[in-house]
Amino acid sequence: MDIDKKDKAILNTMLENSRLSYRQIAKKTGMSVATVMHRVNALEEKKIIKKYTALFDYEQLNYDITVIIEMQVSKGKLENVEKKIAKHPNVVAVYDVTGAFDIIIIAKFKTRKAMDVFLKEIQTYDFVLRTNTQLVLKTMKEEEIFVQ
Repeated sequence: MDIDKKDKAILNTMLENSRLSYRQIAKKTGMSVATVMHRVNALEEKKIIKKYTALFDYEQLNYDITVIIEMQVSKGKLENVEKKIAKHPNVVAVYDVTGAFDIIIIAKFKTRKAMDVFLKEIQTYDFVLRTNTQLVLKTMKEEEIFVQ
């Protein structure tokens, strides 16, 4: 699906506040309500808009520990390991990457003990060869990006 200026305007307005009504989006973007409604429906059908959600301040929810885990996996077993890790409730993201490691995992925890249990658990998974964990000291930016 081609994304034009109108779609980008709708997406960026929704990114700022996904709770806006079609009427409010139309007013902010200078489009008719019907145009906004049809375009949002098309964006949903094409899975460009995957879901509607809230953006939390995890530190205020006591998830003070964020880790970035690099993982090396046996050849041919990458997707199996990724799917298993992605199911864990503390995992925020799983990325298939190039370089010395095969997977990057981002996870958030309330306690060091919970983090430790998770790290020891994933190291026992079949086909995991090696991990390297980095503790995030300070988050400077963590948000969605606007469509250009």
